[in-house]
Amino acid sequence: PVSWMVGLSDDPDASDDGEPRVSLTLEVRGSAGAGIVANLAPDTARRLRTAIAAALREIGEQPGD
Repeated sequence: PVSWMVGLSDDPDASDDGEPRVSLTLEVRGSAGAGIVANLAPDTARRLRTAIAAALREIGEQPGD
């Protein structure tokens, strides 16, 4: 099982251009602090959203808004 969290990172060191990023954290449940953090640019976050929506449709689920 995996724990996940989505947030906003306004840390200027989190990106090459100092712009805010969508922060995605993935951790194995029960292993807090040992996960992976991805600081996604807006375009990358939208591509991830599109990919998740496509996967949901493929298994017969509605992706929502």
